[in-house]
Formats: sequence, structure tokens, C-alpha cells
Amino acid sequence: MLDHSDLLVVGECVADIVRLPDEEDRVHPGGSPANVAYGLARLGHRATLLTQLGPDANGRLIRDHLTSAGVTVRTDGAPARTPSAAVTLDAAGQASYAFDVSWTLAPVAVEPAPGHVHTGSIGAVVGPGADTVLEIVRAARATATVSYDPNVRPALMGERAEAVRRVEECVGLSDLVKASDEDLAWLYPGEEPEKVAARWLEHGPAAVLVTRGGDGALAVLPGGPFTVAAARVGVVDTVGAGDAFMSGTLHALAAHGLLGAGARERLRAVDRATLTDVLRHAVASATVTVSRAGANPPDAAELRQALDAQGGARP
Repeated sequence: MLDHSDLLVVGECVADIVRLPDEEDRVHPGGSPANVAYGLARLGHRATLLTQLGPDANGRLIRDHLTSAGVTVRTDGAPARTPSAAVTLDAAGQASYAFDVSWTLAPVAVEPAPGHVHTGSIGAVVGPGADTVLEIVRAARATATVSYDPNVRPALMGERAEAVRRVEECVGLSDLVKASDEDLAWLYPGEEPEKVAARWLEHGPAAVLVTRGGDGALAVLPGGPFTVAAARVGVVDTVGAGDAFMSGTLHALAAHGLLGAGARERLRAVDRATLTDVLRHAVASATVTVSRAGANPPDAAELRQALDAQGGARP
């Protein structure tokens, strides 16, 4: 059961089949929304993931992984095949994906209402399940703040103009949006990320965050943009880095009392100092994740250690 202190994540799980030269395939639990839910639970939050999982080996692997961190896993009860993605890593640890995904999430009652809803990636834009996700988000806004990460997967997004329309619809329903510079480059070729983020801000979010890999992160507020640098770290791979950034963001916003519909106006008035602290937590969370293999976000103690190492404040 959810209550107003709980965080609900809605979206896909994906079995990441990691392929390296001259090595056997390795299967890791993945999927951007699932990774965010896992990261939140690792940081001590009560997180529920509403998703689809098949009764197969990959589905059992993912469910066991999520519940081991304390995530409550809910499905729509419909028969489904667990989605998968072949992940190929280059010499620098950068990941590319080839997907075998269907997303048919059926309507599910969410009772009682959560305090915050996060969605994004495939689940928010790929039909027919995306329609259910948006219905849940619209209904939840009465009691919950909403965050969104487009986490663009070009192979599954369809025609660009329709993808942009769907993404912008999600942006308009959200209080906080996070995207990577690569997401924005695919959605709006040739446009500066800062200008896109400023335009998105006009759709309604309190803030738009843009991750820029080793160059840190950009935040755009009504009062203007600012940046936070990334910590220097040896990169093993980038799998799940953006999702760890997202879970770190929500963790810090919760610590500042900025989640939940009752906090919406305070979030809209958030000052630069507070959001800088939030971004430090987000960057530290991502830094831990890229320093080790797979989508392996920090727990609360590891995040504190990372913040100490970069000299940042912590909740």
C-alpha cells in the first residue's frame, strides 16, 4: 500500500544482456524506471515500482533484484514477456542498446495516493502502455509531485515528430524534468541544450536538469541557468548513471521537504543554493555508479562517502 510519504515509479523493467568481446553474455536487471526505484530503495525510501514482468528467468531475476533492496513490485497482472536489451560496451565503457521490448501496461488502481510519482523512458512514450502511464500521472498530481526523464531510446521512439509530441506532453505534466544532453540532441537536432531546457520550463516544470556526462549537470530555473561540475572518477561503464542521478535528485529533494503536492509551490520557488545542493547529491550518486560495473547505485552510506570526497553538503 502506498501513502503520502511513498514514491511510486511507473515504467518498464528490462533484462540487460551485456556483451563484451571474447566473454560470455552477462544478464543484469535494468530498465530506467526500475533502476530509479532500486536506487531510491537503496537510499532508504519506500519505493514501489508499477511495471510488467514475465514469469520467466529474466523476470524472476529482476524481481529478486528489486525486492532485495526493498522495492515493492506491482504489475498489472497481465501475461507479459520480460523485455530485454542487448548492451554493447565500447572501449570507454559507453553503452549502446538493441531492444526486444513490448509495453502494454493495463490500468491499475493506485491506492492510497503516493507522495511522488516518477516516470520516463520507454514506459512514458511507447504505446499502448504509455496511455496508462499518463492516466496515472494525471490522477496522481492532486496529491503528488511528478518527475520525468525521457531517457530517449531512438530505436523504440518511432517517428521523431511524434516522439517529441509525447515527450513534451510528459514535460507538461511534470514538476521536475531531467534529461541528458544526448536525449536533447536526438529530440531537437542542432539546438543548444540550455535553450531546449528553457523552453521546456515554459511548459510548467519548476526546474529542468540536463546531465552532461563528464561535464557535470546544468539546471535551468525561472531565474536562469547554472551548472555543477562532475567529480573526477575512473569510469568503468555508464550503465545506469542517469538513473542514479535521478534517484539522487529525488533523495535530496525529499530531504529538503520538496516532494508531494503540498510542497509544489515551495518547489516552484526553489532557490539556487538549494538546487545546487540537490545537484551535488545527484552528481555524487551518478559518480558512484560509473565507478563500478552495471546499474549499481549507491546506498545511503556510499552516497555520504561520495559527498564527503567532493566536499558537498548532505542531508
